[in-house]
Amino acid sequence: MAVAGTALLPAIAAAQAPAPPHPPARPAPPAAPKREKTPFERFLDGVAEEARKAGVAQPTLTAAFRGLAPNARVLELDGRQPEFTLTWEQYRDRVVPQARIDRGRQLFQQNRVLLDAISTRFGVAPQLPVAIWGMETNYGGNTGGFSVIEALATLAYDGRRKAFFRTELLAALKILHAGHVPLSHMKGSWAGAMGQPQFMPTSFERFAVDFDGDGHRNIWDSRADALASIANYLARSGWRTGEPWIREVVLPPGFDIEQTGREKRRQVQEWLNAGVRSRDGGALPALEAAVLLPDAPNGPSRQAFMVFNNFGAIRRYNPSNFYTLGVGLLADAVG
Repeated sequence: MAVAGTALLPAIAAAQAPAPPHPPARPAPPAAPKREKTPFERFLDGVAEEARKAGVAQPTLTAAFRGLAPNARVLELDGRQPEFTLTWEQYRDRVVPQARIDRGRQLFQQNRVLLDAISTRFGVAPQLPVAIWGMETNYGGNTGGFSVIEALATLAYDGRRKAFFRTELLAALKILHAGHVPLSHMKGSWAGAMGQPQFMPTSFERFAVDFDGDGHRNIWDSRADALASIANYLARSGWRTGEPWIREVVLPPGFDIEQTGREKRRQVQEWLNAGVRSRDGGALPALEAAVLLPDAPNGPSRQAFMVFNNFGAIRRYNPSNFYTLGVGLLADAVG
């Protein structure tokens, strides 16, 4: 027994001995300094807050702003000034070449059923959406390769018209939220004009329509939606069904060019009394109209036009007399 008890003593002693102290805890590594946000990131935070208040979901914002940075090429194009000014004849020959006329005639005939349906709904002559389609994107062939969100964010942050482009950026985010187009496909011009009609996002909100009935206003891929949206834009800009837009005219010798200008409107009969005549010898409608010399007052013009109310409706699409005359001539040629 003595032997057995003696054998247990080391075990008992070990059990009663105090536990060795724990090694001292290692201090936590210092936290990495928090990266300060760039001014552009803070700008995007402000836009995101405003967009959320307008109903745009956070996942849409996260996807739209992921990896976003200002685009230097957009700023370069925004700041570029034209090196020279085209005369009317130079502009006309550039934007209404025979190749564009021929393609427009082909597409007008191919899409005649669709165009007639659009005309019936909106009251706009069927050749007008085709002409604007041709002028804006060469019938959908050149819609732009810039990310609309990137371009608008760049211009809203550092462009010449920041407030304007911030409004357009918010509208673009709403379009994404509504699911009309995926982010990867939301492409356009350097200034954010989108799709085949080159609508700015706020114009999309006001005028784009779902004419093919698929639940989306897809001005990028749906020809029906694109052409109908153009017609809706014109209809809501004061278009008058059945009235002309332009007529080329001949002015009498010694005609006072101070009487010309799109704001100087008279009854057509008054112009006839002053010696103005239609270039093709046809009758002019008994409406109010103005006489326009495209290059006046900066130089002589070989063409003169009588412009009617619908000229003004087209001009709201792009506030340029040259552009509007180009659309009018192309519409006359294709239809």
